[in-house]
Amino acid sequence: MAKLKYYGHSCWEFKQDDTSLLFDPYLSESPWTKGIPADLHPTLILLTHGHFDHLGDALEIARRSGAPILASYELANYVQEEGLQAIDGGFGGVDTFDWGWVKFVPAWHSSSWTPPGQSLRSNIPNGFVVKFFDHTYYEAGDTCAFLDMKLIAELTPIDVALLPIGGHYTMGVQEAVKAVEFVGPKVALPMHYSTWQPIEADPEEFKRLVESQTKSKVVVLRPGAEWDVPESL
Repeated sequence: MAKLKYYGHSCWEFKQDDTSLLFDPYLSESPWTKGIPADLHPTLILLTHGHFDHLGDALEIARRSGAPILASYELANYVQEEGLQAIDGGFGGVDTFDWGWVKFVPAWHSSSWTPPGQSLRSNIPNGFVVKFFDHTYYEAGDTCAFLDMKLIAELTPIDVALLPIGGHYTMGVQEAVKAVEFVGPKVALPMHYSTWQPIEADPEEFKRLVESQTKSKVVVLRPGAEWDVPESL
């Protein structure tokens, strides 16, 4: 059975057996965690874009664990320049693994980072559709709602969607409800909210609206909590 652990902001860990996928590991500077958990040893790190609150501690964790980093072409090149293993990709591209596969999908946002002593760098942000053992997940990344979410779900029906709800930098609660309508997941989980004042949002309002306006269910995880994904959703 897969477990999803929410570390706060947009950092998730998918775990099953000896496999661990870590998304956007913003940990040491996050008010939710304030450090990298000692027991965090991913087998793959996935990055949606290069902003500090998503690139986060990815390089340090990759050095410590030996996990490769899966990211867009430009961000993967940067990872390789830092002497680490990277897997690059682009929209529509699929990377396969013994536990399933990962597909790069669009996200409407911006992305940039400035390595120490270097000039500003950028990449095109993305989300992911992930087949992780028995279920298919949509990790939307930082984004607004957009009509191509319908195409993403048409090409690969989604069991579980992870969606930002904080507003200001991404879609807020009302727009995230529309995203749920577009994607039609069996279960939606909110993320990227209440880390700082500009993105304060109420996940319970998101749950109430989604479950009253769509057929999807919502699971709200507080930072540090885990969810055992039912075999039958």
